[in-house]
Amino acid sequence: MYESIRKRKRIAELARHRRENVFPGYNGIGDFHSGAYECDFVSPYTKSAGNVDADIMLVLRDWCSDDYLRQQKRADSDLVRLGHDSELDTNKNLKSLLSTHFGIGLEQTYATNLFPFIKPGPMSAGVPFADLKKAAEIYTVPEIEIVAPRLVVCLGADVYRAILKTLELPPAGNLDMAIKSPFCFGDAHVWAQSHPGRLGQNNRNRGGVNRVAEDWRRMAEAVAWDVSQGRPE
Repeated sequence: MYESIRKRKRIAELARHRRENVFPGYNGIGDFHSGAYECDFVSPYTKSAGNVDADIMLVLRDWCSDDYLRQQKRADSDLVRLGHDSELDTNKNLKSLLSTHFGIGLEQTYATNLFPFIKPGPMSAGVPFADLKKAAEIYTVPEIEIVAPRLVVCLGADVYRAILKTLELPPAGNLDMAIKSPFCFGDAHVWAQSHPGRLGQNNRNRGGVNRVAEDWRRMAEAVAWDVSQGRPE
C-alpha cells in the first residue's frame, strides 16, 4: 500500500509540473470550462485507467484539441468523469482488444497520453515530433519508471518513435517494423501497436487481413499472459 501511495504522489507531482509548464503554442487542460477537466494525473485519460500497480500501461498520443473543447457549450460529462469519450471508436476498440487478448478491463490498466497539452485545431491535427519527444522525456518515460509495468503498449507509430528517441535507441522505421521490434526498458516489454481509432485500425487491416488481432495475440503470447487469470504468468 505504501508503494502505491508513493507512486500516486510522484504522478501528482508530474501533473503539477504539467499545469505550471504548458508548452508554447498550446493550451493547458485546465483552460477550458473553468478547469472541469483538470486532474492530478499527466492526462485526464488516467481517471478511468489509473491503476498505478498495473501490469499493463497504455500510451496514446494526445488527449484532445482546442476546436473540440471550444465547440462544447458546457463540460462534457464523459470527459469530466472518465477522462475519455466512451462512444469514440478509439476507446471502444481499445477496450475490446484488452478484453479479448488480456482478459482485463481498461480500469485494470494504467493509461495516459504522451502529449498532455491541448493542440490547436481539430482532433485530427498532428503534433510536431519535437514536441512529442519533449513530452515523452518530461512525462511519459518518468511515468513508465514510476508505474513499473510488465508491458507498455505504444498506440501509434509516433508514440513509439518518441519513446525510442527519448531513450536514444535506433529508430524503428514504419509502423509494421515498429510492431515487430519490441524492446525492454527496465523490466517492461515496450511494444508498438496501431492506433485503436477507426483510421489506424483500417490502415493496419488493409486488404481484408485482420492484422490488428494477430499483432495483439503475438504481444500477449510474448509476455506469456494468462488470460484466464488476467495477469502475466
